[in-house]
Amino acid sequence: MRVLDLKLLRDLRRLWAQALAIGLVIAGGVATLVMSVGSYRSLDETRMAYYDRYQFADVFAVARRAPMRLVESIAEIPGVASVDPRISKFALLDIPGFREPATGQFISLPEPGRAHLDQLYVRAGRLPEPGSVEEVAISESFANAHGFLPGARLSAVLNGRKRELLVVGIALSPEFIYAIGPGDIMPDDRRFGIVWMPEKALAGAFDLDGAFSAVAVKLLRNASEREVILRLDALLDRYGGQAAYGRKDQTSHAFLDHELDMLSNMSRTLPPIFLLVAAFLVNLTLDRLVALEREQVGLFKALGYGNLAIASHYLKFVMALVLIGIAIGSLAGTWLGSLITGLFGDYFRFPFLLFSKSLDVYLMAAVASLAAGTLGAARALRGVVVLAPAVAMQPPAPPQFRHLLPLGFRINRLLSQPSIMMLRGIAHHPFRAAFTVLGMALATAILIVSLFTRDTMEQLIDVTYFLADRQDATVSFTEKRPRDVAYQVARLPGVITAEPNREIPVRIRHRNVERRIMISGRPPDADLSRIIDEDLRPVVLPESGLAISAMLAQILGVRAGDDVEVDLLEGQRRTVNLPVAALVEDYFGIRGMMNADALSRLMREAPAVNSVHLALDESRLDSLYDTVKELPSVSGLALQRVSLANFRASLAVLVTTMASIYTGLAAIIAFGVVYNSARISLSERARELASLRVLGFTRAEVLRILFLELALLTLIAQLPGWVMGYGLAWVMRTNLAGELMRVRLVVEHSTYLLASAVVLAAAVLSALVVRRRIHQLDLVAVLKTRD
Repeated sequence: MRVLDLKLLRDLRRLWAQALAIGLVIAGGVATLVMSVGSYRSLDETRMAYYDRYQFADVFAVARRAPMRLVESIAEIPGVASVDPRISKFALLDIPGFREPATGQFISLPEPGRAHLDQLYVRAGRLPEPGSVEEVAISESFANAHGFLPGARLSAVLNGRKRELLVVGIALSPEFIYAIGPGDIMPDDRRFGIVWMPEKALAGAFDLDGAFSAVAVKLLRNASEREVILRLDALLDRYGGQAAYGRKDQTSHAFLDHELDMLSNMSRTLPPIFLLVAAFLVNLTLDRLVALEREQVGLFKALGYGNLAIASHYLKFVMALVLIGIAIGSLAGTWLGSLITGLFGDYFRFPFLLFSKSLDVYLMAAVASLAAGTLGAARALRGVVVLAPAVAMQPPAPPQFRHLLPLGFRINRLLSQPSIMMLRGIAHHPFRAAFTVLGMALATAILIVSLFTRDTMEQLIDVTYFLADRQDATVSFTEKRPRDVAYQVARLPGVITAEPNREIPVRIRHRNVERRIMISGRPPDADLSRIIDEDLRPVVLPESGLAISAMLAQILGVRAGDDVEVDLLEGQRRTVNLPVAALVEDYFGIRGMMNADALSRLMREAPAVNSVHLALDESRLDSLYDTVKELPSVSGLALQRVSLANFRASLAVLVTTMASIYTGLAAIIAFGVVYNSARISLSERARELASLRVLGFTRAEVLRILFLELALLTLIAQLPGWVMGYGLAWVMRTNLAGELMRVRLVVEHSTYLLASAVVLAAAVLSALVVRRRIHQLDLVAVLKTRD
């Protein structure tokens, strides 16, 4: 083995603790990259494979009653590969032992021999027999929530008639990976499920023999989705068709897309911070190593070793640190990625799920880490190359000291001697001190941005569930009803207040930007479901004009007072221009709101409602549930408290897990920065500290001199860490904002304090490790060291 390679092994053994600390920081960057990119790819590849194998449709549309003969005309639209007409209806379910009314979305299974899109993956049991009138298959999440197995029974109110159903199968569908019931904003597996029933039985129940109420379309590879949608709308218009829409507007796909975007954005935000800190640590450590081995470098050059050989030796040292980090980070990232993928896999229903271990992800992480290590080593390697042998063999020139304060200023009257020594040490190494502060500030910032999600989720809950949508429940109807139905609902047992709500689908457009949204009509005195502006104040809708989500305004590029073009997709279809009257602060979806009377005039219809918001007497809920189950026109009852509980339960695990991971990684950064800084300071001042011990200073006093510097730098780092943390939170919030969900930028004071507490704890831990090294200091050996 070459001499320089033997020296490399000795250096690694001697500096193993510092090498491990640097390796852990590099591992943090590698783990974050592997975890986020691997999770994203796993879920995305699983989704694409699921969509492809089970024929997920590209375009969807609903109608009131369209004849089956229309299927041939739809199939003839240029770009259409296959057509799957179906019946899709909502109905109330009565589940034994479950007091609340549940909702089922009934989907027909096609007759044998006909093309079938959105095919089912049967998890247990079998699909219903085509001629059966009582057999059904149900979605797995709904079955698990109630403990249903094949052979279970339940009741459903189908078109006003109660029918007993037999569960023969439990299935999954690519169309309902993320299933939300009417009136809900979060999935509720106990109160909403998908029910698949033979087409003939479902058609008979809803008087749709020879007709369909929904259609799914698969497109050819190069087909124009927009052109197909326009032609499909034209065919379905006379049959009560509502606007067709593509995959990006399909609820399940859109929510899954949003979550995948979140993972993708995280992979671009946090790993560079870890690698930046790693580069800084490599720079500090290698700089100090070269300075301590100055004479050895000169001796090697005098013996004939070239600059390339010596520089390669120190570069190998850096590469060894990087390889340690890559190995640890790859293992940790794979484990964390599998954990995160599993959590998302439980949240979204997939029939199969594997964590992607793509080689290019690990290569990407390795190359980024090697680049960071090389960048950090560049300055020290340059110093090795330019160092002449004759100069290197001599001790370095002593540092030039100068007064930082006026000569007449007696600082010793204000500070103790150890404090003065500490300040002098910082002043003589400003570069190292600045980067130590930067490293700890970045650790604090990462902690803040990981904890910020908790704060912003609580703010989202406050605004959504307590400021805006304050109703206890929402009753949804199968068809629009006269507005007077709100008075009938108000007389139901347990109802204190009832507020009508009317929703219509529209396409809203400004210049060349277009979106498909719902416009809801609210009464002027609405108090249960209120409209909140960007300053979180209630908004009273004007008698004319449209209020829209602030996010929608941003997408369209409009402000209050601008006009937008609106295509009405229900009733008498026409295009109108409406002024934007106000911008609304909401966090789920993009939508529009209007005065209820103005919406009725716009639709040229008598006042009508799709749903009614309720304030309830909690003591009479059982009576209300029993009554609602008997109402044939009701399609669902959404409960706000259940929605809130589901929101907390579903997102709490994801948010808490992700926050815990980044908290741990940030603590590693803090420990690595402080420990390396302390070790470097100890190696530079070992002779000075040993001299103080010989002069009679106690170990505690010597430790105080060293740790005062670390404590001061740690405290100084907190304020810039808070600023950078707020900036990173803004970046994260901007990257995560989407059309389906977004959050406000809220960082509580307690988050800053908690982030700083974790960094201070890491600093204390690293100080305790260095304290042991000082206690083991060999005073004689250190004092024999030549300056």
